Amino acid sequence: MASAQRIVVIGAGVSGLTSAICLAEAGWPVRVWAAAMPRQTTSVVAGAVCARRQIEPQNMTPEWTKHSLRVFGELAADPGTGVRMAPALVVGEPTEVGLIAGLEPADAADLPEGFGTGFRATLPMIDMPQYLDYLTDRLTAAGGEIETRTVRSLAEVADAAPIVVNCAGLGAGPLAGDDTMRPLFGQHVVLTNPGLRQLFLELNAGPEWTCYFPHPKRVVCGGISVPGRWDTTPDPELSERILRRCREIEPRLGEADVIETITGLRPDRPSVRVEAEPLGTSRCVHNYGHGGNGVTLSWGCARDVVRLVTERETL
Repeated sequence: MASAQRIVVIGAGVSGLTSAICLAEAGWPVRVWAAAMPRQTTSVVAGAVCARRQIEPQNMTPEWTKHSLRVFGELAADPGTGVRMAPALVVGEPTEVGLIAGLEPADAADLPEGFGTGFRATLPMIDMPQYLDYLTDRLTAAGGEIETRTVRSLAEVADAAPIVVNCAGLGAGPLAGDDTMRPLFGQHVVLTNPGLRQLFLELNAGPEWTCYFPHPKRVVCGGISVPGRWDTTPDPELSERILRRCREIEPRLGEADVIETITGLRPDRPSVRVEAEPLGTSRCVHNYGHGGNGVTLSWGCARDVVRLVTERETL
């Protein structure tokens, strides 16, 4: 390994931080350039639960998810990570539900009105503010650094480092000249936790679904996905629909106070892009386009980032 070489990772969301950590812990000197610090990125808005969804490339995403699930299971042993294994009630379309491992049929009496089938599982649930703090500290412990810096072109980064890792979220597309990227507007309503432990997740292919994720001090309620919307201003009508659906499923949420409404733009692409290409005399490894699956795919994609970097350097 050419350990004296510097790698610059663009982006301090969950994909950028995880890629930087895996590289730093593999012995590479890493610096992260980010327009926003981790707690100001879209990643902080995520629910977040690690569960496999049917997305492209389907020959890669199952293995990425499998690896991430394994890592999150290990992280759940440490309360300081913000990851815990949570009981889940999952309902939805059979083609979507069937992608989640370890499902067992739920009793019909336990299903909310309007849902004919449901399943129970235990899934990694991630408290994103705490988790992003954990990732930041882990990167620092591995020798990596985060620098607040706006990146205007990949060539600019290539002038500073022979290896560039593009994890810039929605900004990754313009940097790579990729016009297939689009925003998916998301909105969550955060409530105080009235004593819930079990998460609820409806899987469907529509723009709205019902989900809530109970963390120790808050419950994150959703969900909404509006393609092509760039405006991140919270929409009161969306909040009303989210709360109505969640409270119909779990009446105890009617007793909870609203803490805040949070919004973000998921970086969507027809297919997640994890691949390498020349960048002048440097090399760029792309890791972007995860849509709403950035957390679920993060450790698997980061492992491939390390592989793509290492393969080049050992040729």
